[in-house]
Amino acid sequence: MKPLLKQIKKRRLTLGLKQNDMPLRVGISRQQYQRLEAKGNPRLDTLELIMKGLNSEIMLIPKEKLSAVLAILETDDTELPNKPSALTTKSEKATNDKQALSDDPWQDLLGDEP
Repeated sequence: MKPLLKQIKKRRLTLGLKQNDMPLRVGISRQQYQRLEAKGNPRLDTLELIMKGLNSEIMLIPKEKLSAVLAILETDDTELPNKPSALTTKSEKATNDKQALSDDPWQDLLGDEP
């Protein structure tokens, strides 16, 4: 759980928010949020509220796709190629062959082709 708590704190800091800002964005008490970020074990519904307050999503990532996801997350938007991604399915390429990876970096990442 520690890596998740670190990610929550990092996201909050990236958005330029203080712990005191979170109760208004999330709908939980300041003490509850501070306790959660320090050593918490949030319920799923509380975690969903926090992610919404941080303009983020909760996602399960298969281990075999983790390195691809991390590479995308660590890539600066200016470094992304302005051409279809290797992660795009054949049908997506046919439908929209000019769509840039920066428009949808998550396309077909989990391999759920139609």
